Amino acid sequence: MLANRVAIVTASTDGIGLAIARRLGQEGASLVISSRKPENVERATKELQSEGLRVKSLVCHVSDAENRKKLFEEAKSFGGLDILVSNAAVNPVHGGILDCSESIFDKIYDVNVKSSFLLAKEALPLLRKSKHGRIIFISSISAYYPHILLGAYGFSKTALLGLTKNAALQLAPEGITVNCICPGHIETRFSKVMRSSDDMLKEELTNIPMGRIGKSEEVASSVAFLASDDASYITGENLLVSGGFSARL
Repeated sequence: MLANRVAIVTASTDGIGLAIARRLGQEGASLVISSRKPENVERATKELQSEGLRVKSLVCHVSDAENRKKLFEEAKSFGGLDILVSNAAVNPVHGGILDCSESIFDKIYDVNVKSSFLLAKEALPLLRKSKHGRIIFISSISAYYPHILLGAYGFSKTALLGLTKNAALQLAPEGITVNCICPGHIETRFSKVMRSSDDMLKEELTNIPMGRIGKSEEVASSVAFLASDDASYITGENLLVSGGFSARL
């Protein structure tokens, strides 16, 4: 489905990011993966290559302009870029948004929002050469439904919804689609705090009509669809992958 295409997936050595990279690779895409920690990059690269996938990798902090530039250089070595998946995010504190310090707020905004904007902007010269240009942001259910433990993080993820709508409108005439995935509660290390006690987990499950926590692979399959030709007429959409939580008309 994605043969002869090149995909960049940020924060792609663990959890949802790794699952996305794996699925795109299984669909035939050549992969550029990255993470901030060298040991994680090395581990994930070996893991994906052992599965027969075409992978290039590097250490990358998405807030660093030179690091982002290297991502695109790696993509060029594969022949170009067709798919950008902006997945990197941080949440260094848990609590209400107005309890967040200015420095932490700046860090969350810088990684979760500004870096997604800059990655999309910097990817355009390559995406414009592709016949299948795709930009996919990874947001969160907390973009729609704030959680008291995820104040500033939820705000940053709401900002991605607006970025998606605006970028999609601008790029639609060029045939480049821009969409956003909003995962619900997915079983990852990143979301561990949300199920840190039996009571907290029970409360979470009462909000999920399907009655279970999601899997990273279930997010990855939605990304693969949006990256494919089957989704060529879909742009500007924010897709919830949440087991029915907050399903809306």
